Amino acid sequence: MLLKRTPSWHMKESLATDEHIYHNRRQFLKAAGLSGVGLMAASTGLSSLAEAAPITGFPAMRNQAYQLDRDITPEDEATTYTNFYEFGSNKNIWRKAQKLVTDPWMVTIDGLCQNPMELDAADLIKKTGPMEERLYRHRCVEAWAMAVPWTGVPLAKLVALADPKPEARYLVMETFLDPKVAPGQSQSWFPWPYVEALRLDEATHELAFLATGLYGKEMPKQNGAPIRLVVPWKYGFKSIKSITRFSFAAEAPLSFWQESNGNEYGFFANVNPEVPHRRWSQATERLLGTNERVPTQLYNGYGDLVAGLYQNDNPKELFF
Repeated sequence: MLLKRTPSWHMKESLATDEHIYHNRRQFLKAAGLSGVGLMAASTGLSSLAEAAPITGFPAMRNQAYQLDRDITPEDEATTYTNFYEFGSNKNIWRKAQKLVTDPWMVTIDGLCQNPMELDAADLIKKTGPMEERLYRHRCVEAWAMAVPWTGVPLAKLVALADPKPEARYLVMETFLDPKVAPGQSQSWFPWPYVEALRLDEATHELAFLATGLYGKEMPKQNGAPIRLVVPWKYGFKSIKSITRFSFAAEAPLSFWQESNGNEYGFFANVNPEVPHRRWSQATERLLGTNERVPTQLYNGYGDLVAGLYQNDNPKELFF
């Protein structure tokens, strides 16, 4: 739903938009011949790999309800300083990530839902579109931050497409598993594949977003191509990259970082400047591009929209 109220983090578009990020756009294949591409019968839920087509439609129209209170991060900073542990634990993994083949990209929707299916990512976006662009803040648990234009669709549309059963309370997401392509997945001390989850009320919240692009272009591989989660009020590790499965479940799973180090990472991971990580403070954050230190905001500045989700929860469980 498009909100009419002006949230606390809103600013004028003229102040938020850097014109240079839209120069030199990649030219994408046009949709000629795509009319024959579609889903097979819902009874099987299968889509043909031979008919798969790349996700198109960039740049998408910007949704003006989602604005920023800071400058957009330079594109080269946001696309070369990334976490993607499947390819290694350092930030400079963008070259390694280019080995990932993202077209075709099969996505499974299953578990406690009325409409399980398997389909290509492009077909999924067609079913849940049209795509839009949103300006969001992004806050990493490591205390660095950026502000970027994501392209994609509301996660709530995927939930509606799947039609969860009444007993479903969580949406569990899983990334790919291919150690031959992703050398980080050869590290046996991590519980691959990467798994994350949201409660259904979080997954259907208007801010929860399935991103397919960045800076008006298709999603770079190192940023989670072809489809990733974006939940801007949570620390970035909740925003799972390169998703291959969406499963509806009655119980919360043990997520990747909970299983890896449950003493430091919890399920909710909502941003809170007053709750430090066990090894560092969360009171401030470093902005990519300028290295300026600024105060961290509760729920990353989206508290007026999301705080109501947690009124009945134990406050000690919300932040790690």
